[in-house]
Amino acid sequence: MKTYLTVILTLTLSYTALAQSTPQPAETIMKEAYAKAAKENKKVLLIFHASWCSWCRKMEASINDPACSKAFDGNYVIAYLDVLENAGKKALENPGSDELLKNFDDKNSSLPFFIILDAKGNAITDSNIRENGKLANPTGDNNMGCPALEKEVNYFAQMLRSTSKLSDDELAAIKARFRKNETVKTTTGTN
Repeated sequence: MKTYLTVILTLTLSYTALAQSTPQPAETIMKEAYAKAAKENKKVLLIFHASWCSWCRKMEASINDPACSKAFDGNYVIAYLDVLENAGKKALENPGSDELLKNFDDKNSSLPFFIILDAKGNAITDSNIRENGKLANPTGDNNMGCPALEKEVNYFAQMLRSTSKLSDDELAAIKARFRKNETVKTTTGTN
């Protein structure tokens, strides 16, 4: 009996470890995000990122900074999907995330790429910079990635203002935090 219980326990722990190491499908993550957004009367901030992407880490760090996190959490359900991993790290990708990225951004922008959606999954705005309603660079990458430069941060603040109930003080704190990324961006280039 003791051997039988040991085998059962070992199999259970092995299954649990496997289940925890396998990323959730994009569809599952998004269904949960939409349900939570509907329940809490929020928008969904969906961020596509990858483990190799330093600007993705800067985006996440900026959102989670104590100066910003309460404002984001109070207005958005934030969902992260891992995409575009290198060959050796494909197992990190959320199944179905690459198809979802193509649905929202068929030009395969750089990362991070983010989009704000309503609780029904309708796109409201995304990280592609537009001027007068049209893509700023129709033949190239318009994705601001992690906002850092003044133009990007101001555009990002406009996106947030139009999709949330953020106060002027909260927006100012978000802008100040994201502007801290500028020194890195101007030194290393864009995303």
